[in-house]
Amino acid sequence: MSRVTAEDVKLELDMFGIACDDDSALDKMVEQCICSRIPADEWVLEWVAYSTTKNGVLLSVDTLDQFEHDVLNKRNKLKQSLKRDERSRLRDVHTIQDIIKAEEEEDQLLDSYSTPAKASQKRALTTPENPQSKRSSALTSPGVLLSPSCFSPSTTPSHKYSRRGGKGEVVVSFGAVQGARWTGSKAAGADIQLDLLEDSLRCSYKYMFQRLRDVRNVLTEKIEDLGDVLRRHYNIEEFSPVSLPAQDAVCVVGQVCCDSNGKLNAQSLLLEAGPEHGAQQVRLDLSELQEYSLFPGQVVALEGMNTTGGKLVVSKVYQGLPLPFFSSEVKVEMDEEPVSVLVACGPYTPSDSLNFDPLLDLLHVIARDGPDVCILLGPFVDSKHDDIEKSQVTETFDAIFSRCIESIVEGTKGVGCRLVFVPSQRDVHHHYVYPQPPFTLPSLCKNPRVTLAPDPCTLLIGGVTFGLTSTDILFHMGAEEISSGGGSDRFSRILKHMLTQRSYYPLYPPVEEVNMDYERFQSFGQMPLTPDILIVPSELRYFVKEVMGCVCVNPGRLTKGHVGGTYSRLLIGRTASSDQDKERVSPCLAAQVVKV
Repeated sequence: MSRVTAEDVKLELDMFGIACDDDSALDKMVEQCICSRIPADEWVLEWVAYSTTKNGVLLSVDTLDQFEHDVLNKRNKLKQSLKRDERSRLRDVHTIQDIIKAEEEEDQLLDSYSTPAKASQKRALTTPENPQSKRSSALTSPGVLLSPSCFSPSTTPSHKYSRRGGKGEVVVSFGAVQGARWTGSKAAGADIQLDLLEDSLRCSYKYMFQRLRDVRNVLTEKIEDLGDVLRRHYNIEEFSPVSLPAQDAVCVVGQVCCDSNGKLNAQSLLLEAGPEHGAQQVRLDLSELQEYSLFPGQVVALEGMNTTGGKLVVSKVYQGLPLPFFSSEVKVEMDEEPVSVLVACGPYTPSDSLNFDPLLDLLHVIARDGPDVCILLGPFVDSKHDDIEKSQVTETFDAIFSRCIESIVEGTKGVGCRLVFVPSQRDVHHHYVYPQPPFTLPSLCKNPRVTLAPDPCTLLIGGVTFGLTSTDILFHMGAEEISSGGGSDRFSRILKHMLTQRSYYPLYPPVEEVNMDYERFQSFGQMPLTPDILIVPSELRYFVKEVMGCVCVNPGRLTKGHVGGTYSRLLIGRTASSDQDKERVSPCLAAQVVKV
């Protein structure tokens, strides 16, 4: 577990609207997280549950001491006892496996000494004439196929998940949801055009080696391209070198960076220019700005005074520009039914069990509503799951993943919906690289219902463009962005940065868990256009909101720790408009986030 800081705890508390300005109380929370070996989000969930039972007790050092005594100490004792039980159960499983292996070796030894006639008689007694694979028979029952006993010695289902409340509750709504019909309208999805755009990543590639010169070239081209867009739009004659002393106001362009390896703040801000403007850095002074929002890796054009050549006192920030939307030449019929799209993001199991009950519940929802398209994002086999981290699985990761995908395909065969599978950096069996190539599933390559997409990607569904990324860019940028002025909420600012930087991952340097291949990122990690709908799953709170004309959706995760999470459903369709009506109408007619 990475080190917990006071900022992490405060960020999680803000999500629940809990204010805490007492530094000693924050230090106490961090101490409890470290001593109990739990991350900040789990600590806050435990505190919210505890404070609710205590009629909303306020945060203080005294109440935190009582919370540690009542909750955390008991939790630690329970965890230790469970670990002892798991170790003993694991020893029992290994003993049984050793016995079975010894019996198989004994049978093979006896067969080697038997006559051919006796051996053939033995095979005739044990092998039927028309053998049927147990695996193929199990495909018709996703519940059997996804039984946790197939994967792990720990077969106990998650009690917290089974006792969850609010099943099917709508927690967020957007658009004309009154009277909306969420069931699919296209029989077997036959009339729906679903394609990856031409410049999408299609196959695996070699990685783990890139030269610093190539990385520099990619970053330089980004500064030059976005800088040229800003110069032409704002009619800037030319950009000055960032370190050139001048007694008049100048305009400069470059990439925001930090003066150290720490977190970005108003005192550590630097602007790094490309080779065309000196390839040098200058310190930024934002004291004259009323409002700003910056993050590492952001390409910006700034206006200000740099009298000494060592510090630019910024007076104006030129806002970036998004790409144009997709222009469809397909005429829309007035009676055309909207397309129903379901979006869910893993993990598909609770964190305390390899039980796929959340996925099975989602399959029941798909069977009930019959959406036209289902977009399912990873992780499908989560590298952060306790059983995966402790190597307490009895099958390979690929085998678990194959069973998971097969159950989804078989479980939705009666509905006939189109399926889109998008990988995640947390998929333990897949490539740990960004951009991430699509899954390799030879058995499904010719299935017309299945589309294997990379991360990130841009999809065209019924004339509506979807931008997809399973990487938690909201969380990563939220931890690095600095802002002042409070002009908009944090999610809207981050989404606006993505659209104006024209990138699915504009942060540089990326967080440690994202292994960026910059040459592929330049080709496949940029937005080819502004999507009509942007799907950005995150650990942060779910939402649906419109930013710069793009409907942005965080469907949440299907499971949040031990309990159930959320998924999203959308109705999309192009509305007919006259030639006089030049105002763009969003193709997202309605959207909801629903508890599983």
